[in-house]
Amino acid sequence: MTQTREPKQDRSRATRQRLLEATIESLADQGWGPTTVAVVAERAGVSRGAAQHHFPTREDLITAALEYMFEIRMGQAMAEAQSLPVGTNKTEAVVRAIIEYYTSPMFKAALHVWTAAAADPALKERIVPLEAKFGRVAHKMTATALGVAKDDRVGHELVQATLDLARGLGLADMLTDDSVRRGQVTRRWAKTVDQALTLRD
Repeated sequence: MTQTREPKQDRSRATRQRLLEATIESLADQGWGPTTVAVVAERAGVSRGAAQHHFPTREDLITAALEYMFEIRMGQAMAEAQSLPVGTNKTEAVVRAIIEYYTSPMFKAALHVWTAAAADPALKERIVPLEAKFGRVAHKMTATALGVAKDDRVGHELVQATLDLARGLGLADMLTDDSVRRGQVTRRWAKTVDQALTLRD
């Protein structure tokens, strides 16, 4: 029985992953409105019935897609942490990685969900706790990467400012290519953070 069950479970996992990836792509490319279960199913190459078997409602699908995006980003962040340079270059590498995430298709997809949730109380009820969890983990990982101690209040304020700055630059990138100015801001802010953290050592 195990031998016949495993391939079915593998196919189910593969279908689920295709649906989540198609959801992220659709949100990033087309926004909230067109990203329905039917559209995602077609994009993923599966039937609508199969999509609804995994995700009965659009809200289920979107919530799972956000969790999937978070898992991907955390995996990327952990891999990046293994190859960070040292000194000032390390600070800039951390800041740059954060800003690059907030200008990525994954962030654009999440932003469309945030915008929709602002006007949809039921969706907002699902999304706010997720975003709070994501924010806590992102803050903790950034603080660890920058070597900020748990009791360093000012250091943690700098970490939060970095995350807020990255989010703002991500918003600016939604409408126009802001890459040149963003590069300048990244370098200048990284120096500011590095100097502030160095003075506290």
